[in-house]
Amino acid sequence: MSQVTPEKVKELRERTGVGMGKCKEALDQAGGDMERAIDILRKAGMASAVKKEGRETKEGLIGYDEGKSTIALLEVNAETDFVTKNEKFAEFVKAICKDAVETKPTSLEAFLNQKSKQDSNITIDQYRALVMQSLGENIKVKRLTIVPKSPDVSIGIYSHMGGKIVCLVEIGGGAGQEALARDIAMHIAAEAPEYLRPDEVPQDVKAREEEIAREQVKGKPANIVDKIVEGKLKAFYDQVCLLLQKYVKDNSITITQLLENESKRLGKKLVLNRFIRWKVGE
Repeated sequence: MSQVTPEKVKELRERTGVGMGKCKEALDQAGGDMERAIDILRKAGMASAVKKEGRETKEGLIGYDEGKSTIALLEVNAETDFVTKNEKFAEFVKAICKDAVETKPTSLEAFLNQKSKQDSNITIDQYRALVMQSLGENIKVKRLTIVPKSPDVSIGIYSHMGGKIVCLVEIGGGAGQEALARDIAMHIAAEAPEYLRPDEVPQDVKAREEEIAREQVKGKPANIVDKIVEGKLKAFYDQVCLLLQKYVKDNSITITQLLENESKRLGKKLVLNRFIRWKVGE
């Protein structure tokens, strides 16, 4: 049986908003399994909106750079926040983001093994090792993604909390909508959607939500159970799907309605193609 630690109880409290005592009971019942404990609290009606992430487990920065044809996003981790605020660490993140934009690597592994533009005698990974020795902490390049640019899309990027959260939005329908894309990226930083639309929600996630919903209405008349469950699933989709979320700058409309309004104003159809939301430590 997994040990139920005070740290786990605190994380469950942060993710669910339920009191410490009930969180400990749920973790004890779940044998220390965090997701099972969440389900127990939700089935009991004690937790509704659950945050995907608890406390940040690692320190670091998410950097990005933009070139003519690509955008590069990189997450670099360190052991302490003290190091991530060091100028040398920030310079390293900025330099390797620039390298990534210029070389367009196909994978993180390939990127780490390529020559550094700071010093062609060493690789990116060797450059990382030198910075690590200088700062006295383990430093890791955790993830990398390259986003291609094209004339028929608008891309907006928003960096929050000094690079702790970085969001990117791509809108199809032509260039010139970068400000709108950035506004939606800002919304994503605040609201943390997990999917673009309901049809992207995995079947096992849908099944889990339906099971929890049915458990919550157990004992109610059979003729209304399905309607209640359907309503609870819709509320879940409204919470986790970007296009169904209420826009943080105007909660009288959804993100879908925001795009529809802008499409009418511009006389051309705008489509939200994709979004990225990275948080340090995820």
